[in-house]
Amino acid sequence: MQLKHLKTLLTPQEGAAKVTCMTWAPNNGKFAVCTVDRVVLLYDEQGEKRDKFSTKPADSKYGKKSYVVKAMAFSPDSTKIAIAQTDNIIYVYKIGEEWGEKKVICNKFVQTSALTCLLWPAEHAIVFGLAEGKVRLANTKTNKSSTVYGTDSYVVSLTSNVSGKGILSGHADGTVVRYFFDDEGSGESQGKLLTHPCPPYALAWGTNSVIVAGCDKKIVAYGREGHIQQTFDYSQDRSEKEFTVAATSPSGQSVVIGSYDRLRVFNWGPRKGAWDEASPKEIPNLYTITALAWKKDGSRLCAGTLCGGVEQFDCCLRRSIYKNKFEMTYVGLSQVIVKNLSTGMRVVLKSHYGYEIDEVKIMGKDRYLVAHTSDTLLLGDLASNKLSEVAWQGSGGNEKFFFENETVCMIFNAGELTLVEYGSNDILGSVRTEFMNPHLISVRLNERKQRGVEGNKKLAYLIDIKTIAIVDLAGGYNLGTINHDSKIDWLELNETGRKLLFRDKKLRLHLYDIESSVKTTVLSFCSYVQWVPGSDVVVSQNRGNLCVWYNIDSPERATMFPLKGDIVDLERSNGKTEVIVTEGVNTVSYTLDEGLIEFGTAIDDGDYYRATAFLETLEMSSETEAMWKTLSKLSLEARQLHIAERCFAALGDVSKARFLNETNKIADKVSKEYGGDGTEFYQVKARLAMLAKNYKLAEMYYMEQNAIDEVMEMYQELHMWDDCIAVAESKGHPELDNLRRSYYQWLMETNQDEKAGEVKEGEEDFMGAINLFLKAGLPAKAARLAMSREELVSNCDVINRIAAALIKGEFYERAGDLFEKIRNNQRALDCYRKGNAFRKAVELARVAFPADVVKLEEAWGDYLVQQKQMDAAINHYIEAGCSSKAIEAAIGARQWKKAVHILELQEDRSGGKYYLKIAQYYASIQEYEVAEPLFVKGDHIKDAIDMYTVAGRWEQAHKLAAKCMTPEDVSTLYISRAQELEGEGKYKEAERLFATVDEPDLAITMYKKNKMFDDVIRLVAKHHPDLLAETHLHLAKELETESRFSEAEYHYMEGQEWKGAVNMYRVNDMWEEAYRVAKSHGGASAHKQVAYLWAKSLGGEAAVKLLNKFGLLETAIDFAADNCSFDFALELARLSTKNKIPEIHLKNAMMLEDEGKFAEAETEFIKAGKPKEAVLMYVHNQDWVGAQRVAEANDPDSVSDVLVGQAKFCFEQKDFQKAEAFLLRAQRPELAIKYYKDTEMWSDAMRICKEYLPNKLSILQEEYEKEATKKGSRGVEGMVEQAKEWEQSGEYARAVECYLKVKDSANGPLMEKCWMKAAELAIKFLTQERAVAVIHSVGPRLTQLRKYSAAAELYLNLDLVKEAIDAFIEGEEWNKAKRVAKELDPRFEDYVDQRYKEHLKNQGKADSLVGVDVMAALDMYAERGQWEKCIETASKQNYKILHKYVALYATHLIKEGDAEKALNLYAQHGAPANPQNFNIYKRMFLDLLSLLGRDSAESFRMWADLRDVMLLLCENLTKSSEANSPAHEEFEQMLLISHYYATRSAANGVDLVSVAAKLSISLLRHTELIPADKAFYEAGMAARALGWENMAFIFLNRFLDLSDGIEEGNLDTLDHSDFQDTDIPFEVPFPAKLHVTDAQREEIRDWVLTVSMDQRVEQVLPKDERDTYEASLLAANTGIRSLPCVITGYPVLRNKIEFKGPGKAANKDDWNKFIMATKTTHSPECQDVLKFVSQWCGGLPASGFSFH
Repeated sequence: MQLKHLKTLLTPQEGAAKVTCMTWAPNNGKFAVCTVDRVVLLYDEQGEKRDKFSTKPADSKYGKKSYVVKAMAFSPDSTKIAIAQTDNIIYVYKIGEEWGEKKVICNKFVQTSALTCLLWPAEHAIVFGLAEGKVRLANTKTNKSSTVYGTDSYVVSLTSNVSGKGILSGHADGTVVRYFFDDEGSGESQGKLLTHPCPPYALAWGTNSVIVAGCDKKIVAYGREGHIQQTFDYSQDRSEKEFTVAATSPSGQSVVIGSYDRLRVFNWGPRKGAWDEASPKEIPNLYTITALAWKKDGSRLCAGTLCGGVEQFDCCLRRSIYKNKFEMTYVGLSQVIVKNLSTGMRVVLKSHYGYEIDEVKIMGKDRYLVAHTSDTLLLGDLASNKLSEVAWQGSGGNEKFFFENETVCMIFNAGELTLVEYGSNDILGSVRTEFMNPHLISVRLNERKQRGVEGNKKLAYLIDIKTIAIVDLAGGYNLGTINHDSKIDWLELNETGRKLLFRDKKLRLHLYDIESSVKTTVLSFCSYVQWVPGSDVVVSQNRGNLCVWYNIDSPERATMFPLKGDIVDLERSNGKTEVIVTEGVNTVSYTLDEGLIEFGTAIDDGDYYRATAFLETLEMSSETEAMWKTLSKLSLEARQLHIAERCFAALGDVSKARFLNETNKIADKVSKEYGGDGTEFYQVKARLAMLAKNYKLAEMYYMEQNAIDEVMEMYQELHMWDDCIAVAESKGHPELDNLRRSYYQWLMETNQDEKAGEVKEGEEDFMGAINLFLKAGLPAKAARLAMSREELVSNCDVINRIAAALIKGEFYERAGDLFEKIRNNQRALDCYRKGNAFRKAVELARVAFPADVVKLEEAWGDYLVQQKQMDAAINHYIEAGCSSKAIEAAIGARQWKKAVHILELQEDRSGGKYYLKIAQYYASIQEYEVAEPLFVKGDHIKDAIDMYTVAGRWEQAHKLAAKCMTPEDVSTLYISRAQELEGEGKYKEAERLFATVDEPDLAITMYKKNKMFDDVIRLVAKHHPDLLAETHLHLAKELETESRFSEAEYHYMEGQEWKGAVNMYRVNDMWEEAYRVAKSHGGASAHKQVAYLWAKSLGGEAAVKLLNKFGLLETAIDFAADNCSFDFALELARLSTKNKIPEIHLKNAMMLEDEGKFAEAETEFIKAGKPKEAVLMYVHNQDWVGAQRVAEANDPDSVSDVLVGQAKFCFEQKDFQKAEAFLLRAQRPELAIKYYKDTEMWSDAMRICKEYLPNKLSILQEEYEKEATKKGSRGVEGMVEQAKEWEQSGEYARAVECYLKVKDSANGPLMEKCWMKAAELAIKFLTQERAVAVIHSVGPRLTQLRKYSAAAELYLNLDLVKEAIDAFIEGEEWNKAKRVAKELDPRFEDYVDQRYKEHLKNQGKADSLVGVDVMAALDMYAERGQWEKCIETASKQNYKILHKYVALYATHLIKEGDAEKALNLYAQHGAPANPQNFNIYKRMFLDLLSLLGRDSAESFRMWADLRDVMLLLCENLTKSSEANSPAHEEFEQMLLISHYYATRSAANGVDLVSVAAKLSISLLRHTELIPADKAFYEAGMAARALGWENMAFIFLNRFLDLSDGIEEGNLDTLDHSDFQDTDIPFEVPFPAKLHVTDAQREEIRDWVLTVSMDQRVEQVLPKDERDTYEASLLAANTGIRSLPCVITGYPVLRNKIEFKGPGKAANKDDWNKFIMATKTTHSPECQDVLKFVSQWCGGLPASGFSFH
C-alpha cells in the first residue's frame, strides 16, 4: 500500500496547536477533528468543512480552558459522537444524519479520574481508559458505566481488532492487556498479553499480530499470544524521533505509525506470514504527528500534527475502471471499494479471513459482484448491499453464475449446483444436477411471511429430465420426488414453497402439492404460465384463453377470458395486477381482480392483519362482505379475537361485535394481570363456545372451574331453563325451588303455555296441564294425555272440550280416536272420513256400518289417486267395483298387465280409449306383437303402422297399411318416413321405403344430396338408363369442384366426355393427366393440342424440351402463330427454329393491321423484313406521315409513290397548295399541271408550267385562251374572276390592278370587297411604296362609301396614323380617334381634342357629348373630377353603368382617405355583388375599423350605415353565383362585426356599459379583421371600467405585447398561453401602425405593472359551466360550438331566446336588458338596432319590441 497526499484539510499554525484527536464515521460520510481550542470540526467525505461545535467543561465554574479533549469516536450508526475529556467526563452529542442539525447532548458519564482514550466498537457500548488505569464500559442505553478490568498503570492507548469484538489497552508501565467481548471461536487468551520496554503510545492490532512502538524508536510485531515476531529498530537513525501514534487499516492488513515529519507504512504479507515495510512517507516541516484516523472503507488516511494541521492521504494498492461504469479501488489485499460512477453508490468488498482478492467482476445486469480469493468466493448484491463470503476451493474459474433470483446466487460447477444466499457466509445448499437452465430450478427463500413459519427455504430442481426433486434447504432434507412420464421444460415453486407448478414438453401444466404429495394436471396446451408475485394466484394461457386460478387449492376452478394474442408478461404494481398481451402490433393489458389476489394471499399466509388492512381499503359490496365473513370465521378459529371483532363490526353484526368486545376486554385484562395468552382463560373459552352456540362446551369450561353460578347465569340469560334447572339439580343448588318457580312464572308471562303444561304434567296436575295445552292450541297433546288417564276419559266435559278443539284444529283422526274411545261410532266415522283416515274408517264401518264399506273403499281409492299412490288405489277401486277408475289407476301406476287384464274382463266397449296408451307402452318396449292387437282394438291402425315403420319392420307395416289405408295415404306415409330416415343417415332403409312406393327419383335425389354417387349411378342405370350419360357428366363436374379428380375423370369417361376430363386436369395444372386422357380417348390431334397448351403453360426452355419430346415443335409454332399466340410462337422460334421468326412477325403484323393497331403492325412488318407492306398499309389508311416515315427509313423507293398518293388526296380535298408541294417533291410537275387544268385553275397551271416545264407554256396558254373565249364578255364579273385568277397564280400586282378597276355604283358591297382585297394584297405582297399608293387610292373611296372604320383600319395597317384619325373624325367616331391618338401617336391628342371641341361647338351644346357617347362623357366627367355630375349622369343610365362610376368614385375616396364618404355613397346607391367590387368593400370596411375614437354614441350612424351596406351586400351575394363562396362568408363575418360595433355605440348611448363591454370582448375573436392592438385596448379598457380586473389585465397585457411587437416589426415572440382553449385567434395580420397614442399606452403599462404586483387579481380568464373561457363560443373539452348572442356576442348556453332565422339566438338576460333600456330611454339608436335585428334574424320573438 502506498500513501499519496491528497489535500490539506486544516492549515497548520506557526506555533504548537496540537490536534488532540480525530475520527471517521462508520458510514464514511463524516470526519471529525478536535483542535487544541476544544472545537470539533466536521468534514464531509470530500474533505469540505461542513459544520463545527464547541465542547463544554464538566463544570462551567472552572472555565472553558479547564480541560483537554483526549479522544472521540462516532457511534456505529454515525449519528452520535462521544467526547472524552480530562475533566473526568464523557459527553455523547447527537449530531443527526444531515448537516446543520442541532447538536444535543444525549448522554454524559462522569468518572473518578481523567479520561485518556476512547473507542465505540458496538451499539450502546463505549470503551474508555482512565488515568487511574481502569478500562471501563459506558452503556448509552442505560446511561450507566461499569469497569471491564482494572490495572494500576495509566492507560496510554486503546485499540480494537478488525471486527470490534476485542480490545487492547496499552499502559504507562509497558503492559498490553487483551480483552474479548466475543473471541469468535479463535480460542485466544484474555488478560495481560505482553510487556513492552517503553509505554506503548503507538498500539495497533492487525490481522495476525499486534504492533507496538514508543519512545525507544523501535517497532515490534508480537504474535497472537504475545511472543515477538519481528522488530524494526530505528534507534541508530539520527533523523527518527519517538513514535507517537499508530493506526490499523479496516482490513487489518496495513499499519501506519506516525513520528516526526514521517509516516511509516507496514503491510502484512500473507505468503511470507510477516510484515513488510513500505517506503515511508516523509514530509519536511510536518512536525510530530499527534493523531491518525483511517476511513472505514480503507480509502483515506488522515494525520493531525503538533502545529494543528490535518493532512489527507489516499491509500490504495491500485485503481481500475470496470466496463466504464464502476471504479475498483483496492485499498488492501483483501479489501476492494466498488463505486458506481453514475450513481456514486459504494460497496466495500472485504475478505473476512484476510485472503487476497483476485479479480472482481460485476455481472447480472451490473447488479451482482463476484470475486475469488485462494480459498473463498465473495458474492454481493449491489442493490441491497448484502455481501457473502463462502468457502470455495479453486475450480479454475469454470463456474457458471445465474442471477435470476434476487435473494440467492446459483453456481454451477462440474454437474453440481451450489446456492449462496446474499448476506450469509455459509453455503445454503448443494445438489447434483446436469440441468443448468434457470427455468428448471426454483428457489424460494422466506419470500412471504407466513404465520408460524420461520426459515422457509425450498429448492426444486431436476434430477433427470423426467424427475423433479424438492429439498428443504433450511433442514437439509428431501421433501419429495416427482416422477413424470414425459420431459419437463419448466418448473416453479410458489413463494411459500408449498406448491410446485411444472410443465412438460406436451404443454401440459401440472400442480404438485408438497404437503399431500398429490399431483394434478390443471391445463393442456399451456403456452405461458407464471405465479402472480406476492400471491398464490396462477396465470396461464391455453390457446386462445387466459386462465387465472385465484384459489390454486381448487385447480378445477379456473377463471377464463378469451384472448386474441399471446401473453408476454405479468406486471404487479400500485395495487394492480396486469397481464400484458400482444395482439398483432398492439399491446393490451388485462387487469386481474386484485381483491381476490391480495385477500387470498393474506388468508393463505395466515396474515389476518394484512387481510384486514386490505379489506379496509375496499368499498362495501357483496364480494367484500363475503371476504369479511371468511376472515371473521378464520380469525375466530385462530383466536384472533380483535380481528374477529373488527370483521363483525364491518359486517354490521352489532351483537357479535359487542359480545367479542366484552370477551376481548376479559382476555386483555387477564393477559395484563397474569401475562400469557388471555384467550386461554376459561371465561374467554366459554364465551367463544357460546358464540359458536356450543353451550354444552361452554358449560364444561365453566364446570371445570366449578363456576356453577356462571353456568346458571348463562342458561338463564339464554332462557334455557331446563338446562339451568338440570345443572342446579345435579349440583344440589339451594336456589332450585326458586328457579322452578321463576321458570313457571316466566313461562306464563311469556305465554309459553305448552312448556307450562309440560311442567304441570310433570307435577301430575293433569287437569291443569290439559287446560294449558288447550290454551296453547295443542288439543292433540291434550287428547293424548286424556286418553292415557282413565279418570279423564270418563269426564265428558273434558272430552267434549278436547274433541271440539281437535275438530276446530282439523285433527280429525285424533278426534275420531277420542270418539271411538267413548263409543260414539257415528261421529268417529265422520271424523275418520274427514281426516282421510280410511283404514280406521273401513275397520269401524265393517263392525258398525257394513253398508258404507263400498263407498268408503271408492273414496279411499280417490284419496290415494289424489296422493299419487296409484298402486294402492287399484285394489280399492276393484273392491268398490269401479273398473274404469281401476284401469286409469293401473295405467297411472304403470301396471300394464293388470290394466290389460281389467280391460279384458270388461263387457262393454267403454274401455276402448285405454287401448292406445297401453299399446304405445308396449311399442316403446318393442313388444310389437302385444302392441299391434291393442292398436287395432283401439282403432289406431296408423299408429301401429308407424310403430312397425320406426322399428324397420317394413313387411308387417306394409301388410297392415295395405289392409287398412288408400294407396295415396300409404305413399305419403312412406315418403315422409323415408325422409325422416334420411335425416338419421339410414339411407338403405330410406331407399327401401322409396322403392316400396315406387319413388326411385326421390332415392336418387337423396343419394346425390349426400354425395353417394355410386348409389346414384346404380339407381339411374336401373330406372333411367337414357339419363345415365348426363348423370355421369353432372357428377363429374361436382366431383371436380371438390378436387376429387380421378373420380371425376371416371365419370367424364363414362359420360363419353373426354374433353371435360382434359379441361379439368388442364385447369388444375395436372398436364400429364390431361395429356394421358387426350392421347387415350381423344382424336388424332387432341393430344397435340394438349401438348401445345402444356408447353404454353411451361414457357421457355421447358416448353421447347417438352415439344421436342413429343416431336411437335414446328407444328406448335405454326399453331401458335395461327392462333395469335405470337409471343409464345416467337419464344419457341427463338429457342429452336430462328428461320421461322420473320414469318411469325408477318402474321402478327397482318393481324394487327386488321385490328387497326397500325403502329404495332408497322413494327412487326419491319421485323418481318416487309417495310413495303407497312407503307402500303399507311397509304391505304391515308396516314401519309406514317407512310412517308416508314418509306424514308426503310424503303426509299416508295417515297415518290407516297407523295403522289398524298397529292391526289389533297386535290380531292381542294387543298391545292399542299397537293402541288407533294407533286413537286415527287418531281411530277406535269401531274400538277394536269390536276390544275382539270379544276380550271389556269393561272396556277401556267405558273407551274412557267417554272418547271417552260417548253410547254405556249401550248398551255393557247388552251387557256380557248377556254376564256368560250365564257363570253369580260364585264365586272370577268374582272373579278380575272383578278382572282391572277391572285391565285401569284401575279399579285396584276390582281391588285384588276381589283382596283372594279367600279359598279349599283353594287356597293362588291366594290368595297374588291377594293379591300386590293388593299390587302398590296399590303401583303407588294412593296411598301406601292402599298402606300394603293391605300391612298382605296381610303378616300371607302370614306365616300361611309366605311370610315374600314378606311381607318387600312391606314393603321401602314402606320398612317393621321389619315386614320381623320377617317374616324370624318365618321364622328371621336373615342376611337382619341384612343388611336393616345395609343399610337400622342402628338395628335390635342389635334383630336381640338377637332372634337370644334365639333361640339358646331353642335351648339356644351353637354351634347352625353347624348352622342355617354361613356365618353362620363369618362370625361371622371377625368375632370366632376364626380357629382358624373354620378348624377350615370344614375340616369342603367344600374351597371352607375355602379361602374360609383366604384371609381369610391376607389378615389378611399385613396384620399375618406372611407366614410365612400360608405355614404354605397349607403345611397346600394352595394351590388360584383366580384370586382369586393376589394373596395373590404378596403372601406378595414379603413373604417381602423378609425380611432368611434365607439361613442355619436358614431352610431356610421356603424349602422356600414352594417346596413353589409347586410344588403350579403343579401345580394345570396342571390348571386357567389353565394356561400369564401368571399360571401367573409362579408357575413364583416356584417356581424359591423352589427357589434353599431350595437356597442347604441349601448354606450344608453349607459348599457356591461353590454358594450361584452361586445368589445366578443370582437376579440375577429382580430383577423379588426386591428389587434385596437381590439385588445378597447376590450381591456371596457373590462377595466366595469372592474373585471382579470380580463382587463390579460387583454391590456396582450395589447402591450402587440404594441411592442408592432414597434419591433415582428409578432413571432407573442406568448399565446393565456388564450389556449379560446376562440381568440393566435395568427393575426400585422397592423401597419399603432392605433393608440403613446400617452394612453404608457398609462396602460403603469396600470398593468401595478396589477401584476397585486396578489388579488388571478391572471386567468374567467370560466363558465363548460369549464371554458366565458366568451369563447368553442367549448374546450367537447369541441361543441355555441351560437353567439345577437346583442353581446357571448355564447348562448341555457337561458336563450331563439329567432326564426337559422343560427340566430340571444341570451335572455342581455336581450331583456337591451329591450328595457330601449323602452325606458326611447333611444332611436337602440330602436334602430332592434329594427335591424328583426330584419336580419327573421323577426323579433313574441315578447319583442314593436316600433311605433
